Amino acid sequence: MATIHAEMTATIWKLTVAEGDRVENGETIAVLESMKMEIPVEATSAGTVRFRVAEGADVAEGAVIAEIDGS
Repeated sequence: MATIHAEMTATIWKLTVAEGDRVENGETIAVLESMKMEIPVEATSAGTVRFRVAEGADVAEGAVIAEIDGS
């Protein structure tokens, strides 16, 4: 299972896929917003995504955003 972490302190501006969707490696799954910059968050492997955050949530650097189950 791959774990996706926030690269910086930010707000979850948008989730671009739905909970339970199958995603491919490199696919954008969310967009962070920090200081008016939009930072895409990409899947690090293919599989089913489970989010650990909701749109609009504030996250700290290193916080878990999602997990991807490749099975």
